[in-house]
Amino acid sequence: MTGREIKEALDRAGVLPSKQLGQNFLIDPNMARWIVAQLEAQPGDAVVEVGPGTGSLSEHLAGKVRRLILIEFDARLAAALAERFRGEPGVEVHHADGAKFDGRTLFKHRPVKFLGNLPYSSGGAILKNLLSQPHPFERAVVMLQKEVIGRLAATPGTKDYGILSLRTQADWIVEPQRTVPPEAFHPRPSIDSAVAILRPRVSGLPPSDRRLLDELIRRGFAQRRKQLGKQLPAGTPWPQIAAMLGVAVTARAEELTLEQWVELTRACDPHPLKDLPQKSGEMFDVVDDNDVITGHAPRGEVHARGLLHRAVHVLVFNKRGDVLMQRRSMHKDVHPGAWGSSVSGHLDAGEDYEAAAVRELDEEMGIRVETPPQEIARIAPCEATGWEHVRLYRMEHHGSVRFPAAEVAAALWFPPAEIDAWLAARPEDFSSGFIECWKVAHAHGVF
Repeated sequence: MTGREIKEALDRAGVLPSKQLGQNFLIDPNMARWIVAQLEAQPGDAVVEVGPGTGSLSEHLAGKVRRLILIEFDARLAAALAERFRGEPGVEVHHADGAKFDGRTLFKHRPVKFLGNLPYSSGGAILKNLLSQPHPFERAVVMLQKEVIGRLAATPGTKDYGILSLRTQADWIVEPQRTVPPEAFHPRPSIDSAVAILRPRVSGLPPSDRRLLDELIRRGFAQRRKQLGKQLPAGTPWPQIAAMLGVAVTARAEELTLEQWVELTRACDPHPLKDLPQKSGEMFDVVDDNDVITGHAPRGEVHARGLLHRAVHVLVFNKRGDVLMQRRSMHKDVHPGAWGSSVSGHLDAGEDYEAAAVRELDEEMGIRVETPPQEIARIAPCEATGWEHVRLYRMEHHGSVRFPAAEVAAALWFPPAEIDAWLAARPEDFSSGFIECWKVAHAHGVF
């Protein structure tokens, strides 16, 4: 769209650009084409665009990707976009705030990419809502104030390096691309903008408790010029940790790299399982088709030989009826990175099913229960369950959860209908044991 076409579209929609809403519309068609090209969108992709405005970026994607999901805050512009793309079955328009949009509805559309000419007034909030872990995106292209892009990509020891830098870089590798001058917009802003590509950080950092990392970062930068050791929680053995990190005890927050912040977090994490994705030497009961114990064997041998053994799965519900879903750590030996039941695990040798369910709730999600969860069903061993006799349980939990990062990569509450849709579209995203349990849960009317 040319500048004239965009201004005419604004007039038809009755929109006078709002400074309060950060409405600056891209009117350079060459720049629009270049920005969309950085997304590397493929025909099989879904693309989520936040702040599409008049559709200057959207028009280069409509009909060329599997699905285009437009999230527009301004009701008049959302209506105009819906009318404009009414003949495109792959385009859906949402009149919604990108800072509050329910990102759980996007997992079923994977593979999905993110595009945004984000409003100056709420760009940070949109990034936090949609691009913080866990998220479904495999690539993002964002345009923001040049100053903000600089903060996203900032390196240690610079004035721009801070909370936003570390929060973003913990999840993404940020690659600034080019500056976009004020004359590329209507109305013209008083500052430059910039475009960055964000690629998911998939390796290179050891697992760490993200909430603890965030807390430590906030403490460290609360008083930027103050020594970091004086801002950490009481009792933190900072001199020993500083020596381990190779930094001076007088170091400030801005001097630590992301890798050092992660190691600091791991050193401060009291969870007993923070380094154990699974216990390699644990012993299992080996059983027969009737679940009668016939012997014992270590975990590795049981899995390698396909011996029948025992496991539990627990589906945890909150007061809204959402189900807690767990994403398995990439360090797990079976189904790494897959999504699955709220809690699942093997029985230790000599342990009964109910005791194992209670133990796993505590170990994996920090949920301590006095009343055992309700048994739903018993599932016979098969290839999908990993040759496990499975007892399936359910329970309600209305509090917070805390999990060992080495074992659990993420946890998120999902409405059952969203899980159904996601599972129908992307069964490969889930562990095979969970798929079996979910089918059984449906058959027993759990939802």
